[in-house]
Amino acid sequence: MSQFQSVKGTRDIFPEEAVRWQYVEEVVHRLAALHGFREIRIPLFEYTELFQRGIGSTTDIVGKEMFSFQPDPQGRSVTLRPEMTAGVMRAALQKNLFSLGTVHKLYYIGELFRKERPQAGRQRQFSQFGAELLGVSSPAAVAEVITMMMQIFSSLGLKGLRLRINTLGDSEERARFREALQGWFAPFHDILDEASKERLEKNPLRILDSKNPAIQELVARAPRLYDYLKESSLRDFEKVLFYLDERNIAYDIDHRLVRGLDYYCHTAFEVTSPELGAQDAIGGGGRYDALARELGSATDVPASGFAVGMERLLITMEKQGLLAELPSDVPLVYVVVQQQDLLDNGLQLAWQLRQAGITTEIDLAGKSMKAQMREANRVHASYALFLGATEYATGCYSLKNLATSEQITLTLDAMLQFLQEPKAQKPFYS
Repeated sequence: MSQFQSVKGTRDIFPEEAVRWQYVEEVVHRLAALHGFREIRIPLFEYTELFQRGIGSTTDIVGKEMFSFQPDPQGRSVTLRPEMTAGVMRAALQKNLFSLGTVHKLYYIGELFRKERPQAGRQRQFSQFGAELLGVSSPAAVAEVITMMMQIFSSLGLKGLRLRINTLGDSEERARFREALQGWFAPFHDILDEASKERLEKNPLRILDSKNPAIQELVARAPRLYDYLKESSLRDFEKVLFYLDERNIAYDIDHRLVRGLDYYCHTAFEVTSPELGAQDAIGGGGRYDALARELGSATDVPASGFAVGMERLLITMEKQGLLAELPSDVPLVYVVVQQQDLLDNGLQLAWQLRQAGITTEIDLAGKSMKAQMREANRVHASYALFLGATEYATGCYSLKNLATSEQITLTLDAMLQFLQEPKAQKPFYS
């Protein structure tokens, strides 16, 4: 056993589990392409100021959860990315994408980092997939983003998810609402917890997101942002709901819903899973028209997007039994060399099988034939292909079905044709 352990808040993903991640990622790639989104990959770290200005200095992420450091004594502070949206917008502005076209549909799958107390589904290094629709944030665009997210969940077979949705209005409407909230919570200052007291001064909307039951009782009686919205904002929100109704996407309007990032405006949404306990959010997003200006753009860039936590998604899928039937990542054929002087021929045979697209394993450690058979069963190969003096001389090979013990003898060409048939490609183990 090594004297070194993984860093707290990180974890290793071994091949048996990695196949689950690959399955989800393949669905994301397929559904993103279906909706016209193209993949973007951005650096793991950015200048710290990007997140301070983009996410908001009053958020918990910026205030408490970022991994920041200076690359050299004279360098600017950089931060391991705690979220993706600010980096994607930075990349779009730096590339001057909007000179090439008005609308850009981008998606990503990547690692993020936050200083959080590690727990199930919440690590200090974690993974998300998400999408950003840049250049337009009409109700149709917001509904497009939500639709894609919910279609990914549906394609994965998830059940019982709850889509909560709210409107946060524009900056003027939120400013009036902030004043109303400060007035409401001020008489209760002495009974607020420390986090809520801090939020009361900096950003009282964050109090609405408190998980403290005592604070939630006060929140339930507090003013609603919905009552401070102009007619245009209400129509905008109602149009988003109209599109969701048209597509039979169920939702709950939650007037207390706010997101943990300051850049959101108008529509915000969150998807929760009953399988996750208290920390039940599996993903969410919303509209963020002013982020580009915060990052130095001369004008606003209307935009909307979502992000989904991979770890929480996989926990939900496992609890719903959606991972048990995934195709096993196992070899179809195990080449069993009966005499070691035929190993070179066995290696050539394995190469020919792989060239034909057939997943193949072969012993490289000089094991006995009996040990090779044990290994073929251990890795759950479907077939054992025997290579001995007779097979080498005749060019006909014995192929044994390890599930039924049936055995046939075929020439190489006939064997390749047989193994490429769909019925032969299905593993016997899952």
